[in-house]
Amino acid sequence: MIAIITGDVINSREVDAQQWMPELKKVLNKYGSKPKTWEIYRGDSFQIEITPAEALKAAILIKSTIKQFKSLDVRIAIGIGEKTYKSEKITESNGSAFIYSGQSFEKLKKQTLAIQTVWKEFDKTMNLMFSLATLTMDNWTPTSSLIIKTAIAFEHKINQKKLALLLNKKQSNISTSLKRGGFYEIQKLLFYYQQEIKNKC
Repeated sequence: MIAIITGDVINSREVDAQQWMPELKKVLNKYGSKPKTWEIYRGDSFQIEITPAEALKAAILIKSTIKQFKSLDVRIAIGIGEKTYKSEKITESNGSAFIYSGQSFEKLKKQTLAIQTVWKEFDKTMNLMFSLATLTMDNWTPTSSLIIKTAIAFEHKINQKKLALLLNKKQSNISTSLKRGGFYEIQKLLFYYQQEIKNKC
């Protein structure tokens, strides 16, 4: 089983690609190399192959990376399934994971994060959770996005004091941004998702 993330940058023309593109590439590079593991195509669309357990964390990292730039956001669809045709380019590979990701992406309207798998009840639960989580995530400010992105990237290896030093911000500002941005609820969502995936894969 693999996960395929399909996404695009919302309002990409409003910010010079030289600003956000290197940051997006940095996140995608964490999970492998292009064009086998990830590709950016049509200027602002992207696809990445990832393990099912890491898919949601990667999606949130991508979102928090892009939302550091005012007026930008991302639409992201996760598909979990098989890979039946392997190409040197991720965008030319195929299988149910690719189909689910594409179908889920096509259904995205105002919703910015969704998942489709073979497990219908799991999809129903996760998509309800995603719709609630994005009520907060869609409203992250550039400052909150940077703080949350850094906190998620380091997971449990860094506390608020170290985060403040790293980002050259007051600890009180870090604390406020994490609470306001729903960081602790997002951690619970990630934990729940990973436990469910572990039971299924």
